[in-house]
Amino acid sequence: MKTVLCYGDSNTHGSATVPRPDGRYAPDERWPGVLRAALGPGWLVIEEGLGGRTTVNDDLVEGRERNGSRYLYPCLMSHKPIDIVAIMLGTNDLKARFGKTAWEVAAGVGALVKIVQKSEAGPGGKAPAVLVVCPPPFAPLTGFAEMFANGGAEKSFELAKHYRAMAETAGVRFLDAGSVAKSSPFDGIHLDPEAHLAIGKAVAAEVRKIG
Repeated sequence: MKTVLCYGDSNTHGSATVPRPDGRYAPDERWPGVLRAALGPGWLVIEEGLGGRTTVNDDLVEGRERNGSRYLYPCLMSHKPIDIVAIMLGTNDLKARFGKTAWEVAAGVGALVKIVQKSEAGPGGKAPAVLVVCPPPFAPLTGFAEMFANGGAEKSFELAKHYRAMAETAGVRFLDAGSVAKSSPFDGIHLDPEAHLAIGKAVAAEVRKIG
């Protein structure tokens, strides 16, 4: 059995834009669950989504544990051997308090890629393969406008080109989730069920290419 680790934020956790118990989509609705169904019984899909997670930033408002670089290595060690790590992060890096450019957000994802590549958490002590997934650009923000002020929404449209360039430099696969799904008009950031379905299927196609 091969293993895929899905490392992300609230859109990997499954924060719902429609009524659901506890405000979270069911396991088979979330994109990692769609991925699991698409890949079939020969694959183990591990969901590791945390609301508010950044790439490399300590969040002094929501908690230092939101820093994705702090937990990634322990997570890899907990679940090894891991064949593929799919990283979909960057949305929360666009919060106004971090003041980051789109290039800096992509560089943060690149730092996580390096952690995976140096981890020896893959089969036989090798590095897992990495799939970088760029989150879809924001829709018009409802309720989050102040949090993502100072150009956060505009920067979300610039992420894909920087993610792609970073992935090419790092020698890893890249998927622009914005090419298959849109953020929800419900709040402008989270994903509707249809978007989870589309992203899960697109990630499955990339995982099959990696093998």
